[in-house]
Amino acid sequence: MVITSLDNEKVKKYTKLKKKKYRDEYGEFIVEGMHLVLEAFKSGIIEELIMEENQALPLPCPYVYVTREIIYKISEVDTPASVMALCRKLPDRDLVGSKFLILDEVQDPGNVGTIIRSAKAFDIDTVILSENSVDIYNSKVVRATQGMLFHLNVISRKIDKVLDLLHDKEIPIYGSSVDYGMNVCDLGEKDRKKFALIVGNEGNGLRSTTLDKCDKRLYIQMNEKVESLNVAVAASILLYEMDK
Repeated sequence: MVITSLDNEKVKKYTKLKKKKYRDEYGEFIVEGMHLVLEAFKSGIIEELIMEENQALPLPCPYVYVTREIIYKISEVDTPASVMALCRKLPDRDLVGSKFLILDEVQDPGNVGTIIRSAKAFDIDTVILSENSVDIYNSKVVRATQGMLFHLNVISRKIDKVLDLLHDKEIPIYGSSVDYGMNVCDLGEKDRKKFALIVGNEGNGLRSTTLDKCDKRLYIQMNEKVESLNVAVAASILLYEMDK
């Protein structure tokens, strides 16, 4: 059976999930495209496959078929894929591991997704988003992670409380800084084994109140004519250097 009506209750629900308040209410979100669907399947979070009629995907999951018109209705991209999935949100876990990355008011979905992808590449255990950062289930964030969101502990917390907990755990806290502080390349081997790195807002960087709680400030040495780097680029460089 193929769903053909835009007024179908399932279609209405899928469409609502474009908004954060409904993702929070239902505890679900939509992923689009074969790659993300397969990564979500590996994590065991798919509740239902959504496929355009005449498509086939041999995964042991419940599924529905819909028309191309409905695919466009559900999708948030200009040229949607013919395969999507309704997924449940990942379990809200605690601070896990010894290497943490904190995003303080990072609001661009593409930046957050890229940072999460880099965090997985360079062996971060837990990524923590502040309460004023973008929703990790925003479709642009999910796409930019290339599925790495499903394979990493990513949580949302109030930053001040997290910093206090990390201090209690004796985890050194490093704040990214455009200048001053220590060149990340000079960080000692011991200081790379356990840490919490904080990166800040695209326009304003780290808040002064957050920087005051950092044990060290780290910067990336670069051409003096370049004032600053995109936060996702800077975070990726810092994580690469700290993973050496």
